[in-house]
Amino acid sequence: MSQVIKFNNVNTLFSKSLKHKTNEYFKVTAQKKTGNRRIFLKASILLLSFVILYAVLVFVQPHWAISIILCILFGVNLAAIGFNIMHDAGHNSFSENKKLNTFLSYSLNLLGGNIYFWKIKHNVAHHTYTNIDGEDHDIEVKFMRIHHDQQLKKHHSYQRFYFPVLYGVSYLAWIFYQDYEKYFKQKMGPGSEKFQFPLKEKLIFWTSKVLHFALFVILPIVYVGWLPTVLGLLIAGAVCGMSLATVFQLAHVVGGTEFKTIDESKVEEEWMIHQIQSTANFATKSKVLTWMLGGLNFQVEHHLFPKISHVHYPAINRIVQQTCLEFNIQYNEFNSFWGAFRSHVQVIHAMSR
Repeated sequence: MSQVIKFNNVNTLFSKSLKHKTNEYFKVTAQKKTGNRRIFLKASILLLSFVILYAVLVFVQPHWAISIILCILFGVNLAAIGFNIMHDAGHNSFSENKKLNTFLSYSLNLLGGNIYFWKIKHNVAHHTYTNIDGEDHDIEVKFMRIHHDQQLKKHHSYQRFYFPVLYGVSYLAWIFYQDYEKYFKQKMGPGSEKFQFPLKEKLIFWTSKVLHFALFVILPIVYVGWLPTVLGLLIAGAVCGMSLATVFQLAHVVGGTEFKTIDESKVEEEWMIHQIQSTANFATKSKVLTWMLGGLNFQVEHHLFPKISHVHYPAINRIVQQTCLEFNIQYNEFNSFWGAFRSHVQVIHAMSR
């Protein structure tokens, strides 16, 4: 980071009230803030689905039409593992057992990413400095302009047409190009400082990349041939990328969410209020979406309490909304997925001019 940004820590009445109510909820219900049996059951289902889908596609090799459907499901499955297992484990909220969290967070490496990079980019930069230009590298999307302080370029006038393609290639670009770019430059983004990269993490990087390449490229080529492998990887990768990118964008790049460019090193709002201003929920009444997305449709609650497992977000959602009403703070939530998606497209369109 170019500067140390500080949030308002004077008279943080909203934050104190919200933390107190949330802590009281866990005391009264006698629950742990980490995951419960439901999250372990879900993780087992998703990992078993991964093994079955992979085995059928590579070793059984059904009719090509069935294989296409299975590749789409495999892409959804990859994203769901990221949302439900890796994400909670990466925030140390999956389990009370820190070693288990560390182990399960490496499911990202199984999917081709790198958990060490992710924790720097996501846990530190994105969660601390959400939607702050130059600090939150998750809002730096190549070929896209998503807020007013980003420079308007000629190609941005077409971004409402090409953004689905960018989202579709985002996962494959991440694991096959951007991770290597970060590795050799040792930087999260163009304007960021170099990060420390321990030898142990370098070894893990190369070991997991080789294993992922063997599992997702070499083995399928040996059993099904190079053309079905490339097509299958493109289909699954596009579905996974579209799922990951869309869920993230609907949480931060919609009508109502704020972006900030900090000239000084001070943010006027307290940190929790800034999180609410820069984040939005969608389709929180949908149990299917909540299950599939690991509660990331409750993005406001996740940003306020990243160390609390997503299984608790529906209950905490009511506490947060009530507290926002008390303090007259705008709470951003869309009733449906499509309502949030339409708002996202409108923002993209507005930023193209």
